Order: sequence, then structure tokens, then C-alpha cells
Amino acid sequence: MTVYSGPVFDMAVQQFGVIANHLSIPMDERERILMPKRAITVSCPIHRDDGSITVFEGYRVQHHLTMGPTKGGTRFAPSVDIGEVAALAIWMSWKCALAGLPYGGAKGGVRVDPASISKRELEGLSRRYMQEMIPFVGPHTDVMAPDMGTNEQVMAWFMDTYSMYHGRTVTEIVTGKPVSSGGTLGRREATGRGVAYLARRVMKDLDIAFDGATAVVQGFGNVGSQAALELYNSGVKVIAVGDHTGALYDRKGLDIPALMRHAAAHGSIAGYSNQLHYDPAAILTVPCDVLVPAAVERVIDAHVAENLKCRVLAEGANGPTTPEADLILEKRQREIFLIPDILCNSGGVVVSYFEWVQDLQQLFWEEEEVMRREYQILDRAFDQMVRRAKKDNIPHRTAAMALGVEKVRAAKTTRGLFP
Repeated sequence: MTVYSGPVFDMAVQQFGVIANHLSIPMDERERILMPKRAITVSCPIHRDDGSITVFEGYRVQHHLTMGPTKGGTRFAPSVDIGEVAALAIWMSWKCALAGLPYGGAKGGVRVDPASISKRELEGLSRRYMQEMIPFVGPHTDVMAPDMGTNEQVMAWFMDTYSMYHGRTVTEIVTGKPVSSGGTLGRREATGRGVAYLARRVMKDLDIAFDGATAVVQGFGNVGSQAALELYNSGVKVIAVGDHTGALYDRKGLDIPALMRHAAAHGSIAGYSNQLHYDPAAILTVPCDVLVPAAVERVIDAHVAENLKCRVLAEGANGPTTPEADLILEKRQREIFLIPDILCNSGGVVVSYFEWVQDLQQLFWEEEEVMRREYQILDRAFDQMVRRAKKDNIPHRTAAMALGVEKVRAAKTTRGLFP
């Protein structure tokens, strides 16, 4: 029996089972590696603008603290539940280990639709959530970051709430903050930049010229829009994008800077054009050179995987591909080069690590230095994944996750079991 349930958690368990079998991990070791160390559920009551009180449910899951503090985002979304949060924390552990960061994985969230509350209510909810988490987090215990439905402003409220409680400014308690509040240059763009950087690297390896190449981006939030912009600036035509409000398609290529300005002003791509509408359900199977799923989990199922028409699949979202779809992609690996999520979108946590280090040292870097170090770590992890995949004749996801799981397992084995 477990408190964790749901399709996303089941998917994380299934993926780990594949890796554990590949690594021949004894059965009596598996639960210790997989199951989260700690899960917290809190009630977050706030005063609404009309004078009423509403209670929102919040969560935080810390997967393991064997290699250092836990690290992970906090999402505000109506679909958030403890199973989803636990799965995301588990994936973050493998991601941090693969990148060589001194972190375990964590994730948090509040079950709320941010569009349904005012800015004042959002501030109240953000501060109450952090207040409830104070006994369980800290710069050397658990460091939060933004995720779907949260942003730099929410991180600033988190940091201020924690700092007021401790009577001093503690910038290193969260990452993804505004630069004016101890954030790092390049953090907002880091995840999308990393997705585009790795996609371009694979395109070079496959001799796909940037000029004239095409890309499709599903999800036009921070990650998807930044990845689209980076590809656009490289000469790649972004022919289709989609978000929760719909999809747009133009075979000549969309004007990504103009679309980003529209989305920033209106909160989505809705209303950008009446002539370019496209079926959102079909966007993932549009023929293209690069496909970037950058929205939510489990969007590429077996049916979609059978019908993908891309050459490079760069997973910007966490868990966008189901295990059933992975079996199909394994058969199609000569056609489709997969950059799995725990590598492809790891630029965000890499630069969050840089922000944490800079806050601890009170010594800040120029953006060029941040980008250089980010790409260096992504290149190293990419090379390790490709070598492992070729050596063991396994898919890229299996290779990437095996590298991460091996590091976590080795750390737990070395430290032993207390008491």
C-alpha cells in the first residue's frame, strides 16, 4: 500500500522498473531507491477579495537527500495531486544525478487554477504555502524553484516569507527569483535554451541544416516559447505551436517574437490570428524536423508515437511520453532521435544550481558565463548518454535514466543504512 497513486506516478514506477531490471538491481534494494523519503500535505487558507475564506491543498515531496539538499519546482495547477508531485520528484532525482548536481529530487504544488484568483490572492496563497513549508525546507534541506503556474514573482514571495520568519534575507532558499532579488542572469531562459541547444546539436550530428529546417512546439509557456525563439533565431522555421487555448500553423514559419509579445500581453496564443488556426489534437503529428513537446505529461501515447513525423524529438516537458509509446519509439530509433526529458529539459535545474551557488557565495556571474557553463554540463551529459546507449545497445531514455539511477544507488550504498 502507498499514499501515491495515479497515472503519472504509475508511469514513474514503470520506468524505474525497466531501469532496475536493466541494471539487475536486487528486489530488496528497489523500494529504497524509488520511494520518496518524505511527503508533506498542507492546508493553505487565504482571504479572498470578497471577504470569504478558501482553503487550498498543497503538497511537497522530497525524494532523497543522500547527495545533498533536494531541489525541484512548485506548480500551481488544478490537476496537482500527491501522486503527480511524487513522480516529478523521482524524475528530478535522476535528472540531477545525470547532470552531476549535488541534489536529490523534490517537487511541490498547490491544487489551484491561477487564472481563477487575483494577484493579491495569488500572493496570499504563495506566502501561506511557504509558511506551511518552513519546518521542512531550507537552503541545505530543500530548495524550491518555479514550475507550471508559478514564476519569478511567486519565488520572490516565497523568499521574502522565509526571510521574514528567520529575521534575515535568505536568497538561497529558492531559485528562479528576479535578478533584483538574488536571481541569476539567464535562469528564466535556461530550460528553453537547453532544449534548443541539444536539438541543434542533434541536427548537426544528423546533417540537418538549420536554414529551411522546420520545428513544431507544443506548449507555449516559458519553456516552449523560449525554445521556439532559440530555434527561430537559428534560422529554423517554427511552423506550428500550441497551448491550452489552441494551436497555430503556418508552413512558411510563424513570427515567434511577435507571438511571444502577444502571449505575454494576453496570457496565451488565443486571438493572435484567425487565419492560422489548427487542430490542437493533431499538432504533435505535423511533419517536421524537430518536435518539442513542452506542455504536460503523457501527451505522446502509443497512437501518437506510431504517427510521429519528426526526425528529432526533444522533450521539453517532464514525462511527455508514456511507457507504451517508448516501446514504439524504440522500434523507430533509426527514424527518430529521442532526447529524453531528464536530459533535454535539465538546463533549468542546472542554472538553478548556479543561482544557488551564487547566492551562497554572494558572488554573481555574467550571463555569458552562465550559458557557457550550462552548455558544458549539457554536452557532458549528452555524450555520456550516447556512449551508454551505444555500448549497451539500449534506447536513449534507458541510457540516461540508468546513469542517473546508478549514481543515486552508489551514493546510498556508500553511505549505508542508518541506523
